[in-house]
Amino acid sequence: MDTLDTASSDDHAALVAQARRLFEASVATKRAVLEGNQLNALAVMATRTAEALSKGGTLLLCGNGGSAADAQHLAAELLVRLRSSVNRQGLPAIALAMDSSTLTACGNDYGYEVLFERMVETLGRPGDVLLGITTSGRSPNVIRALKAARRRGLLTLGFLGGNGGPALEDCDIAFIAPSTDTGRVQETHITAGHALMEMIEDSLLASGHLTRGEPA
Repeated sequence: MDTLDTASSDDHAALVAQARRLFEASVATKRAVLEGNQLNALAVMATRTAEALSKGGTLLLCGNGGSAADAQHLAAELLVRLRSSVNRQGLPAIALAMDSSTLTACGNDYGYEVLFERMVETLGRPGDVLLGITTSGRSPNVIRALKAARRRGLLTLGFLGGNGGPALEDCDIAFIAPSTDTGRVQETHITAGHALMEMIEDSLLASGHLTRGEPA
């Protein structure tokens, strides 16, 4: 019994140490953002997206796996509400990882690589904005979507990782998380995404394109 208790205690301590290392790595990645120039890119993204929304544009977002979840998360922040202290009308944002019927139909009939491209070609309009999220910068369907967006006259934004990968060349503006570790990149992306949505919201409130109601 004493041996089991000791092993259990040792295992617990190892897990705590592992969690500490992961938190420290996440903090280090975000500190590297603060010490680099990526916040400048984020601010430009916010300004340009707010301008597009103020003129009737829509923000489209796409990504795979965890990045698809981030795309849906950020779209909801504009469509519904970001901060409980700011009650305002919804803003047009669409996450392109749509319902299961759309996903599986496109995957079956045309191939998964064209999914987001087809959505951009169908739903995107000149003056809209596409935010492509890919932790490696190498996701083929995100790259094809960015290329399609450029052809249609959309502003192309990227949330990327590492050195930006091949997706970088198709982004008008890119925020690059300085890591090649998928988890650390995604953690940095969602922090950047929340900052981006908040800056867009504040910009539209300041310009009068959004009106603030009573907190709900």
